[in-house]
Amino acid sequence: MNAQLAAPAYAARQGDVARDRDAVLSIWRGNLGEDAHMPAKYAWFYQQADAGPPLLELLTADGLEVGACSAGRRRMLRDGKPLRAGVLVDLAVLPEHRSLGPALMLQQGLAATARNELDLLYGFPNPKAVPVFKRIGYRPLGDLVRYVRVLRHGRYFARRLPQWLAYPAGMLADLFLRLRDALSHPDTALLHADWSESTDSRVQALWVRSTKPDGIVAVRDQAHLTWRFDRSPQRGFRFLLLSGADGSLLAWFATRLQDGILHVHDYWSLHGPAVGTRHIAALLRAAREAGHAAVSIELATAPIYLAPWQELGFVARGKRPIFGCWSAQTGGEVPTALHFTAADEDE
Repeated sequence: MNAQLAAPAYAARQGDVARDRDAVLSIWRGNLGEDAHMPAKYAWFYQQADAGPPLLELLTADGLEVGACSAGRRRMLRDGKPLRAGVLVDLAVLPEHRSLGPALMLQQGLAATARNELDLLYGFPNPKAVPVFKRIGYRPLGDLVRYVRVLRHGRYFARRLPQWLAYPAGMLADLFLRLRDALSHPDTALLHADWSESTDSRVQALWVRSTKPDGIVAVRDQAHLTWRFDRSPQRGFRFLLLSGADGSLLAWFATRLQDGILHVHDYWSLHGPAVGTRHIAALLRAAREAGHAAVSIELATAPIYLAPWQELGFVARGKRPIFGCWSAQTGGEVPTALHFTAADEDE
């Protein structure tokens, strides 16, 4: 009669970004994204981050590394004061060890470390992971909502209309909305719009001059944007820079094109997250001129900052919850305001 195999002895330990690189990449292999992309991601996110190396937690089974998760450090402000934040990323466990107990042990270890080194640890769990997040001590912060504005309606009408009718009708809708936008926001013509492949010193000057809102918001200085977009292994980010008559930067949008849709991953303006309708109208005009079918943005923000996007026709198309875990020193209360974009994730 075969003896029953003993269950592995699991343990969680703090990792070291330099020492444990090979172990982490081995855990990721076949379990987290495209294998060929992983070394470049590790170099960028773990070894070059502007806020310092992430917190790294490893799960061992009988002394062998079988799981990993991390918290990427983020420089943020809370009501204008520095906040040490971290975004939960890259949870991976080898298939033979994927059960609730080991995964919970791994995340509990990371959360315990984070409570000593960070003010806030946040993440974007999928629906199945929400009960686990709550059990560890995470609480809802808000929802990251995806908003979309269609610019070229032909392919969207084709889902409901015959093709011979969909595309002519789409062209008429496109023309009508383009004229409406131009007539509703004539001051857009006073803005000078430039596409740039990278950040420049004007971005830093804008951050210094800009209004910082109440609640939680990421630091958007040149150092962060250079790391987050210019050096990202995900190529294709472009900045739309909007300037006034004197050449000073008034607003920027960090974008990336995928499948004909221009995704706005981040933005900022002289008034902080309170970007004006004329700036958004300039973004739409630039996207139209480039031939893009739609513009999308993911936002978790106060209604006053969302209103200009809705006024320009952006419609909600899905959402994801944001959960956070506060350290004891912060008091643990949920803030009244939150301004997150897709850039507040890991990639």
